[in-house]
Amino acid sequence: MTTDQDLPMDHQSATALFAAKGIDVTTNKDQGVIKVIKRAGVDGDRPMIGDKVMVHYTGKLVTGKKFDCSRERKEPFCFHVGKGQVLRAWDIAVLSMQRGEVCTLLCKPEYAYGAAGNPDKIPPSSSVVFELELIKFEGEVLTGDGGIVRRIKVKGEGYTNPNDGSIVNVHLEGRCGDRLFDCRDVSFIVGQAEDKSIPLGVDRAMDKMQKGECCLLYLKPKYGFGSEGKPEYKIGPDKDIVYEITLKDFQRAKDSWEMDLKEKLDLSAEVKSKGNQYFKAGRYYQAVIQYQRIISWLEIEYGTGDMQQKKIQDYILTSHLNLALCFLRLKEFTQAVDNCNKVIELDENNEKALYRRGEARLRRNEFSLALADFQQVLQVNSANRAARAQISICQSKIKEHHEKDKKTYANMFQKFAERDAKTGKTKRRRDDSARTSVNGEVSIKQRRRSQECPS
Repeated sequence: MTTDQDLPMDHQSATALFAAKGIDVTTNKDQGVIKVIKRAGVDGDRPMIGDKVMVHYTGKLVTGKKFDCSRERKEPFCFHVGKGQVLRAWDIAVLSMQRGEVCTLLCKPEYAYGAAGNPDKIPPSSSVVFELELIKFEGEVLTGDGGIVRRIKVKGEGYTNPNDGSIVNVHLEGRCGDRLFDCRDVSFIVGQAEDKSIPLGVDRAMDKMQKGECCLLYLKPKYGFGSEGKPEYKIGPDKDIVYEITLKDFQRAKDSWEMDLKEKLDLSAEVKSKGNQYFKAGRYYQAVIQYQRIISWLEIEYGTGDMQQKKIQDYILTSHLNLALCFLRLKEFTQAVDNCNKVIELDENNEKALYRRGEARLRRNEFSLALADFQQVLQVNSANRAARAQISICQSKIKEHHEKDKKTYANMFQKFAERDAKTGKTKRRRDDSARTSVNGEVSIKQRRRSQECPS
C-alpha cells in the first residue's frame, strides 16, 4: 500500500482496504486514523506524551501522488509527540508505535490537513496516506544538563501550571532501581519541597505540569539525593532515581504583576529567611530558588520615597550577594561572577561582591583579574586580612604560571633549535653532495677536452 500501483484511487475504497487490513487507532474509533503495520517494531516500550521522537515518513494522496518525503531529504524528522506540533494523525499513531516499527496510515481530513488542505500540495478535504518509521524516541529533557527527564503517562488538563510558591497536592512514588522507597499523598510549596523530603528534581518539574497529569521523572543525582544519598530511604550516594508524580490539584501563588510593592517587600523578608535557612543547611540549590524569587519581584520596582527605594536596593544587593555565595559553594563560578557584577553595578566598592568575585575568578584560573579584585578590596578596607592572604595566593599562582610558560617556551625554542640544527646539517650534506657531484662532472669534462685537443 505504499507504491503508486497498489494505492486505491478514492477515499471510500481506501477506507475499505485499510479497515480490512489495519486497526483504528483513534480514541473514539471513528476510522479517522487507520494503521497497517508493515514491519513490527522491537517489543517493549512505546513513546509517551512529550517524548522527542525521530521518524522517517512519506506522504501521498490516495491517488498515489507523493507530496512529501523525508528520505529524499536524507534527514529524519524530529518532534515532541502529543504536543500538537504535527498533524493529529501523527500524534495519535506515533504513540501506538514501537521502536523500529514501519506502518502505513490512512488519515481523514480532520486528522490531517482539514477542509483547507495545503496549497499546491493537498486538495481541500482530502484523505492522505503516510508511511511512518519510528527510528527512536526519548523522554523530554527539562534541564540544560539533562539531569531531569520527563515522560508523560497521562496528559493534564487546562493551560496553567504551578509556579514557585504554589501549594501543590500530589501522589508520588519513588524508586531506586526496582525498589519502591517512597509512596504517599503529600502537599508542599513549590520551591520548598525539601521540607517534605522530596528531591529537587521533583520540585523543579512542577512548573511544567498541569492538573491531572501523571508523569515519570528520571533524576540524576544532582536533582535526586546527591552525593549524600538519603539514609532514611536506604539510598546511597550518587544514585539515579525515578519518581512517578500525579498532580492532583494546585493553588498558584500570586505572580509579580498581581502584587503591590508592599506585598512584595513583606514576602521578600519571608523568602530571604527561608533562603538563609536552606543555605545554612547546605541546600544551596534550594537557597538559590528563594533568592532568585526576590530579584524577580524587585529588580524593576521603584520606591515612592528614599527609604522604600533603599529597602528595595538592599534586598536586591543582598540577594545577588547570597546567590554569588551559593554559586561559589556549587562551583558554578561564572554564575558567581555574574551576580557579583550585578552588585558592583549598583555599588562599585561593595567589599563582599569584590571579594567573592575575586574568589570565583581565582577558581577559574583568572589570576590577574582575581588579584585586581582583592587589591580593590584592600582599597575599600585595608584591614581585610582574608583579601591580603588571597593576594599572596594570586601572586604565587601568577609566578607559578609564568614559570610554567617559561619552561614551555624554553622547551619549544629548544625543539625549534634542534630542528633547525638538524635541517642545517641535512642541507649542508646536500650542498656537499651537490658540490662533489659538480666537481666530478667538471673533472670529467676537463679530461674529455684534454683528450680531444691536438697534442
